[in-house]
Formats: sequence, C-alpha cells, structure tokens
Amino acid sequence: MTLASFVRKEEEEHVIALKEVCQEVYTVPIRRSRLVDAGYWVRSHFTGRPFLIERDDLQEMRNVVEKLLKTQTIDVIHADQLTMTQFALPKDSHDVFGGMNNNHVLERQNQVDKPFLIFDAHNAVWTILERMSDNVPWYMRLLVTIEARKVKKYEGEIVTEFDHTFAVTEIDRTSLLSAADSVSNENLSRDKVVSVVPIAVDTNEIKPVQLIDTSHFILTLGSLQYPPNADGIRWFFQEVFPIVKENIPEAQLTIIGKNPPHDFIRFADKNSEFVTVTGYVPDLEPYLQQAAVLAIPVRAGGGMRVRILEALAYGEAVVTTTIGLEGIDAKPGIEVLVADSPQDFAGAVIRLLEDFELRKELSRNGRRLVERSYDWRGVFKNIDDIYQGIELANQRDNAFDE
Repeated sequence: MTLASFVRKEEEEHVIALKEVCQEVYTVPIRRSRLVDAGYWVRSHFTGRPFLIERDDLQEMRNVVEKLLKTQTIDVIHADQLTMTQFALPKDSHDVFGGMNNNHVLERQNQVDKPFLIFDAHNAVWTILERMSDNVPWYMRLLVTIEARKVKKYEGEIVTEFDHTFAVTEIDRTSLLSAADSVSNENLSRDKVVSVVPIAVDTNEIKPVQLIDTSHFILTLGSLQYPPNADGIRWFFQEVFPIVKENIPEAQLTIIGKNPPHDFIRFADKNSEFVTVTGYVPDLEPYLQQAAVLAIPVRAGGGMRVRILEALAYGEAVVTTTIGLEGIDAKPGIEVLVADSPQDFAGAVIRLLEDFELRKELSRNGRRLVERSYDWRGVFKNIDDIYQGIELANQRDNAFDE
C-alpha cells in the first residue's frame, strides 16, 4: 500500500507511524487561511465546483499521484473522503460548469489497464450542508443551499464515475445513490456500486472505564474546526447547560477539541469556575475516567459519530440527538439517551447525573453493543470482500493475457 496524504504541520510527527504500515508514504503540506479560503470560495462560483474541491485541489498532490501512476503498477486507487477523489481523475475531468467531462468518461471506459477506483465516503456531504442551511443566519442560507446543490452534483458524478463507493450508514448510501440518480440516466447496479461499511473500533484496545458514582462532570468533545461539531457543542453550552446548572449547581462542563472557536474560549473564561475548554488533548482517558455523562449534541451532519462508538466502548453514559445516533444501531433508553430540544437534552443529562444505576446500565449495554456489532474484526469484512474481488479479476485478466 502506498499512501499519498495532506498533512498539517502539527501532524508531521505521525508520518513515522504511517511508514511502518505502508510501503511508501508521500505527504503534501497544507495550511488553512480564512483569507485564502475566501479566494477559493469566489473561484468555486466561476468553476461550478464545490468550495471544498477548489480549496484542496493543490497541484503538488496532483504531481504526486500522477508520478505514482506513471512509475508504478497501481491496481486500486482508494480515495478517502470526497475532496481526495479529484486526484484519481485528470485535471480536465470536469468542464467549466463543474460537470463531468463526457470525453473523459469515454476515455476512461476504454482504458484497458485502468486502476479500480474506490470512493470511501465518510459522509454524504451534500446532506450535511442541506441540514446546516436550517441552522445558519438568514443571510447565509442561500449561499449554503447553493453549495449543497453543487456538492450533491459533484458527489453524484463521483459515485457514477468511480467503480465502487463505501458509505458508513444505510442513510448515507441512500443519499449518495440519490445524488447519482440526479446526474445520471444510467441504470446502475445499485448493490454493486455502493456498499455500507460502518465505522468500527478496536474493543481489545479500548477498555471500559471505572465509573465514579459521585461525579458531576459533563464531557463533550469533537474536532471543533468542523462546523457541525462546533454548532452542536455551541448549542449545548448556550441552551442546554444553563438548564442543567440551574437544577444541579455542582455540575461541571469540560469541552475537548482541536481549534476551539473564540466564543468557546470567551464562554470558558467567563465561567471558569465550572467550565473548561482544553483544546486538543493527546490522551482522552483521564477525562473519560472523570466524566459522569458524555454529551454528543449533533444538529447537522452525516455519516457516523465515531466519538459515540468510542464512548460506548469505554462504557460511558451517552446523551445525543436523533441526528447524532443516525447509522448506529443503538436503542434509545437501552444503550444511549436521545433528546432533541434543549429542555429534553438537559433533562436527560440531569437524569444521568442523579441516577448512578441508570448510568451503569447504559454503560454495560453500550459496551456489549460495540463488542457485538462494531468491532473492526467483523465490520471490515466488506472491504476485504471488495478487494479480494478486484484481486481475482486481475488474476483472470493476467491469465487471459498469457
């Protein structure tokens, strides 16, 4: 396996570990800037391509992939997430209006030794934007809606153009096929085009924490540079936590996540006696050991929340929303608590803070669910099946050539 990946400066230390499992590793540095992103946003309106695609379309990455394709025999290109799919296709594969270039499609169909293309979709991104349009200020709503349409078109074309797509939930699978239907009149074999491979965890590596019956610590976490994560946690500390605090004055809130927005810092500074914003932490376990409740408030998003699966593996008592639980086969009231309004979410958190027996019951049931349904040893069989099918096809082709 050869890996080509973007890498941020603070992530460079992890490349050494990747080299232990990959034959070769090639990295291209990225640095985010709001000013530069604004330029990509403007350009996306002229090209018709989504903003995320324009932002990540760096020539350095194209050079790496093109060199690998010229100098090595590549059987499979596995593109992880939507923005990386573009590097499996020629630069001119999309026309000036953002649509798939028909000449390119015909050219690829006629190739004999073309690599098998896999799109590993962590989300149906267009549905995330569609949901976010309901939560943004009115003056942003039209822009987000337009972007959602562009992303839906692009995702549909990628699903149609690539040989196979992995979705992490049945909901995302349906959304990706809907996007493909919106751009293609072909009668695709749907079961073969998109398959569901849920996110998995290592239950041998993750062990349940020891619950503390007297704890009043509430923990919430997520990558805070990702807008849906920040939106949900902001909703929690603005609208939910004050209700909890009113009913349980000793409640404490810890927010963990990389790149916390400025309003998170201001909120913590203003309420420093009972709110902590840590930023990134290298080891979550000490915080999980201390926590009584893990709050995962999600109002927009797609795919699966790996933080919920990991929390269940650790035996944490989790409160999330209906959207947060999408794609996870957990039963509300049995493995997790689910609530969508500020009052109901706060009520669920209060209930867990006051009822240690309920916390223990959710902890046991959640851990069993993950062991049964989301351990990677069982989940990744679908990926193995696809790769083995490619290998057998290549063997048949080679035998025919001989």
